[in-house]
Amino acid sequence: MGKLPRQTGAGAADVGEAVIVDLPVNALSVASRMGHSSRSRSITPYLFLLIPVTLLIVLTYVPMVMTFVLSLFNWQGFSQGNTFVGLQNYINFFSDPQLFGVLFVSLYYLVGAFVQLALALYLATLLSFSTKFRNVFKGIIFFPYLLNGVAIGFIFIFFFRPGGVLDSFTSLFGADPNNNPLWIGDRSLINISLTFVSVWRYIGLNFVLFLGAIQSIPPETIEAAQMDGANKWQELRYIIMPGIRPILALSMILAIAGSLSVFEIPYIMTDGANGSMTFVIQTVKTAFTQHDYGLATAMAFILFLLILIVTGVQRLVISNEPVELT
Repeated sequence: MGKLPRQTGAGAADVGEAVIVDLPVNALSVASRMGHSSRSRSITPYLFLLIPVTLLIVLTYVPMVMTFVLSLFNWQGFSQGNTFVGLQNYINFFSDPQLFGVLFVSLYYLVGAFVQLALALYLATLLSFSTKFRNVFKGIIFFPYLLNGVAIGFIFIFFFRPGGVLDSFTSLFGADPNNNPLWIGDRSLINISLTFVSVWRYIGLNFVLFLGAIQSIPPETIEAAQMDGANKWQELRYIIMPGIRPILALSMILAIAGSLSVFEIPYIMTDGANGSMTFVIQTVKTAFTQHDYGLATAMAFILFLLILIVTGVQRLVISNEPVELT
């Protein structure tokens, strides 16, 4: 039996006198269980977050901090000790035209990224409505994204080589294959050719993202616009693009980050030769060919800062908040 003080009887108890009331045992146990259940509910979300947050810290933030720390040292990878040089690795990077100049190669891929987004949005808009064989075209567009990057590199080596597939295709229109340029040998064309490969490979990802976002727009909204006399361009401008704004912002972030960190295709096809050296290829060669790990980690941290800055600016310029379509 539980005991709690209270007044009993018709009169009040004397001051200081303990008065006892009996409560059922099951009422106390129910109150105890309710308090324990409330505490458990408040702790449970944090228990679920414990493992992913721990992995995020250990596998992302700790290596990021260690990368910055290592960039402050002159380390060759095999020596026992590191020599602290402060910001000298960063100064060496920005003062060396050969190292700093590779950033300009990313401009080709940046332009290609916006072309890729425009094509993906156009195809997704076209195939989101009733079109003959649209499922076949969806598979054709998305298929390159499923291929291995190494396989794609070797495929396009044969595609661009002299007398290859591209030269044979142009000969159908009367072009002389012997007079065609070297698609990956001409310094003025090599980055354009590699950008084309990158666009061909990744357009399927943006296409699927845009297609899913467009199909999530209520069809009644588009039907109402059509009844009001809106043409296809007006539907795209005033309904589709505002309706997929969060996905559009995400795709732009991925495209810009990808254009700054291109590696696989140019590394396999040209190994960075003939003016196709990208920032990541240069970083890898600095680390594993020149064995200058301090400078390489400084370059990796500069790339991280560039992506962070560009992403922040993009989020300020383009809001990713969903728009209510009424």
